[in-house]
Amino acid sequence: MPSLTRFNDADRADAAAVVRPCLDVDRWVDAVLDGRPYPDLDAVLDLAGRAAESFTDDELTAALRHHPRIGERASGATAEASLSRSEQSAVAGADSDVQRRLADGNRAYEERFGHVFLIRAAGRSSEEILAALQERLTNDAETEKVIMADQLRQIALLRLQGVFR
Repeated sequence: MPSLTRFNDADRADAAAVVRPCLDVDRWVDAVLDGRPYPDLDAVLDLAGRAAESFTDDELTAALRHHPRIGERASGATAEASLSRSEQSAVAGADSDVQRRLADGNRAYEERFGHVFLIRAAGRSSEEILAALQERLTNDAETEKVIMADQLRQIALLRLQGVFR
């Protein structure tokens, strides 16, 4: 993990490689890089949070391509895949009934909204995630877009914290 000092001093390509696994949205990455140098982690998180407050539909679509379904193990050796596996550790250990219900809920969500269900899974039990999935299936598309954007921001900030800890 890089120190904040090394991140501040890194060339742009190397610094982008540090933060892009947190949220692969070019505008967000550019904003985080343009804010350097940062005096502390709180300053990074503050700017990153503000930069993630309003996503375009295209940015949301692009970001969702990098998120596996809840309950499906992310494949590959990328930093993003590793982060996803860690974040979904509670789901990986869920009993078969919860896993089946998550899979059914994922399919229903994708049919209803046209993309994967996105939730900050870190720190939540598989039952909490399932309950949120079932509740969010009742949302209209506009409400769900707002919730999904907030979840994406939460995931990005959580991942960013992990990068510098």
